[in-house]
Amino acid sequence: MTPRTEQHRPQMSVEEFEELERHAPETVRLEFIEGRVVVKPMPDGNHGEIYMWLLERCMQARPDLRLHPERGLKTEAYRNGRARADAVLVPRGSLKGRGEWSDAEDVLMAVEITSYDSDTNQRDRVEEPDGYAAAGIPVYLLIDRDDGTVTVFSDPEDGRYRLQLNKPFGATVELPDPVDITLDTDPLKDFVG
Repeated sequence: MTPRTEQHRPQMSVEEFEELERHAPETVRLEFIEGRVVVKPMPDGNHGEIYMWLLERCMQARPDLRLHPERGLKTEAYRNGRARADAVLVPRGSLKGRGEWSDAEDVLMAVEITSYDSDTNQRDRVEEPDGYAAAGIPVYLLIDRDDGTVTVFSDPEDGRYRLQLNKPFGATVELPDPVDITLDTDPLKDFVG
């Protein structure tokens, strides 16, 4: 059995999904993608360490922004439902008063850190860039533990990112406007494979 399971129920509404998700155990992360419920694997310790590394970098470079973990986003334009980003970078205070599932309008960057499951390639490298671009998120950062790379997607237009920059762990990575953060990814070399 793979860590990610799918249940095809195209007749389920977004409202029904949100009700199901509210009653799911805390050990389960659910998404609603193209009319189906998807169970994502829980992050491991290395995943958490990479998130904390990125959080520290963002806070040092841009104290006016906040990197929120495990944020639910409304992504009807592409995914016909709800996606849960590993992290989103937003202006301080922009999530105040919002529920579990937020519009993507204030999100400057969505972040995914690859997990070791059978659907990582499709979800993180194919679906996520298209979904976040369609939602109008200016930057998508993919930290890929499988191949030891950082990929920055930017300049969304017509549901696709027009620019994509891929660098190995250890390189300096520039996160473009409106993020404007430079990352020294050398510490990520400890998390390859």
